[in-house]
Amino acid sequence: MGASAADRMIVLGRLGAPWGIKGSIKVDSYTDPPAAILRYPVWHVATAAGGWETVQVLSGRPHGGGRAMVVELDGVTSPEAARQYSLRDVAQPRSALPEAAPGEYYWEDLLGCHAATPDGTELGVVSHFLEFPASSVMVVRDGARERWVPLVPRHLKKVDLGRRRVTVDWDPEF
Repeated sequence: MGASAADRMIVLGRLGAPWGIKGSIKVDSYTDPPAAILRYPVWHVATAAGGWETVQVLSGRPHGGGRAMVVELDGVTSPEAARQYSLRDVAQPRSALPEAAPGEYYWEDLLGCHAATPDGTELGVVSHFLEFPASSVMVVRDGARERWVPLVPRHLKKVDLGRRRVTVDWDPEF
C-alpha cells in the first residue's frame, strides 16, 4: 500500500558539491523563491537504499544570485563528510508544505491528472514537467505520444484536483 497524498515526499532541491573547508554544501533549490528551501529546519535527504534520512539544517544562505544555496548541516564538519551528501535529493512530506495560493498548484499535485481541451477532447495524462527559461512545460502523454504544453495562463485554463483533470487550450494535433 502506498503512502497517502499528505505523506508523499516532495523533492525541493538537490545537494551538490562541498563548499569551503568547514563542511558546507551547495544546494540547488527547486522552490520559488529559491531561499524558501531554507524555511525547513529539518530536511529529508534521499538515501542510496531508496529511503529518507533526516538532517538538521544549522544555517543557510543564497549563493551566487541564482537558485543555489549554501548550507551547514548538523554533524557535517568537513568537505569529506559533506561529499557523502552530494547528489542527493532534499524533500519534505507534502503535508509540511504550505497551501498553494488560489490559481497556483504544486506540480506534484498535477501528476496523473487527465488533460483535455475545452471541448472535451482527451489529450492524455500529465506525466512530468520540464523547466525552460521562457516557461515551464507540462508533458502530457497518450501512449507513446507526448504533447508539451507551456504552463502559462493562455494554455492552462482550469485545474480540478478533485476530478484529477486539467483543461488546456491546446491543439490536439500538436
